[in-house]
Amino acid sequence: MDRQTILDTKELEINMGPQHPSTHGVLRVRLKLDGERVVDAESIIGYLHRGVEKIAENRNYIKCVPYFDRTDYIAAVSNVYGYVLGVEKMLGIEVPERARRIRIMMTEFNRIASHLLWLATHAIDIGAMTVFLYCFREREEVLKLFEAIFGARLTTHAFRLGGLWLDMPPGFDAACRKFIDEFPARVDEYEQLLTRNRIWLERTQGVGVISAEEAIDWGLSGPPLRGSGVDHDIRKLRPYGGYEQFQFDVPMGKNGDTYDRYLIRLEEMRQSRRIIAQILDDLPDGPVRGRAPKIPKPPVGEYYSAIESPRGELGYYIVSDGSPQPFRLRIRPPTFISLQALRRLVRGHLVADVVAIIGTLDIVLGEIDR
Repeated sequence: MDRQTILDTKELEINMGPQHPSTHGVLRVRLKLDGERVVDAESIIGYLHRGVEKIAENRNYIKCVPYFDRTDYIAAVSNVYGYVLGVEKMLGIEVPERARRIRIMMTEFNRIASHLLWLATHAIDIGAMTVFLYCFREREEVLKLFEAIFGARLTTHAFRLGGLWLDMPPGFDAACRKFIDEFPARVDEYEQLLTRNRIWLERTQGVGVISAEEAIDWGLSGPPLRGSGVDHDIRKLRPYGGYEQFQFDVPMGKNGDTYDRYLIRLEEMRQSRRIIAQILDDLPDGPVRGRAPKIPKPPVGEYYSAIESPRGELGYYIVSDGSPQPFRLRIRPPTFISLQALRRLVRGHLVADVVAIIGTLDIVLGEIDR
């Protein structure tokens, strides 16, 4: 064998995951490499599939609610909110104003907790250990609020048809106020550590760039879409649950890279805090649960309900045949759609950049596999 044959290399295929700390779940990515450069990538999913949609088709509309906590378990409050809103629309259920506002408040707390976990894991993937510890410090306080009002920290089973199971416990509003008063300084602290950090800039700027037109073509939503400069937030475009009553801004990027998506999520936490403050300033008294049937039987028809989850457009498509359980139920999980763009985003980058790009999509395999 001559020297030229020994030194000549072909494209190398390696597996990243499914047991890999930076894939944020049991995701397997088959990478095709030319040296350190990514030529192609194939996402292989299904390791966490539990058949949630088919389970829901074999339970009545109330009994299947807790299963949606377990799809995107990082945003369980948001997931149940989207489903409950859809069924309430099918049945024409009126939700009391106090319950509507508490729902939005807790959903925005969930957005903050989700983004904190994203920032913590994204930062440590890229090598920033301190931010990981700081974010978990604040997230712990949000989970304490969940435990106080819902009785659980992660899979909260937060909402019921018609509103809430119980009202806020004594002292809960004061605990919420304490958190939102302290939180702006905490976000500023994260920015001091990262936003102008030379290593962070080199690892995120110009990495995973996607134009507005391509982002729309790929079906992206949430921060990955807004990072490319597309003004699309369902809370503004198709307000639900009472969001039209509150003032908040929708942050957008310009470059469509990993750095812009990082800045957007930081600002979204500030805007969520802004919504919560408005609710606490003007929270009406009254009941927290409206009239809802014990065994719902929605009219025959097809229904779609979508909300703006921390990761993008979360939709529930429900087909009713008039029976007490869905004839068909399908979930539109935002990161299932986002993950298909991973191949487009990583091509031409280095292997180390794959970690940053997976992180910037903020995937959760529970909702991808369902």
